[in-house]
Amino acid sequence: MKHAEVVVIWHDGLHLRPAARLVQVARKFRSSVYLKCNGKIADLRSILSVIALCATLDTAVEIEAIGDDEQAATQAIEQVFMDR
Repeated sequence: MKHAEVVVIWHDGLHLRPAARLVQVARKFRSSVYLKCNGKIADLRSILSVIALCATLDTAVEIEAIGDDEQAATQAIEQVFMDR
């Protein structure tokens, strides 16, 4: 199990466009990838799950990946949060 913490960088929070990008990246990996925020957990293969987090600008979000390629999955998701 691999963990990482990131911060929401988008002015409008974790809205539809970045959520769609996160889901697209997560689906490239065999590992299960989750985001945790304010006591909520989102499956990164489900855009509705990600949107339901309601993560706003500067909110800390934890990435959790479980599986064969968890290291690569975590790094790829972290990269999405770093790219504007």
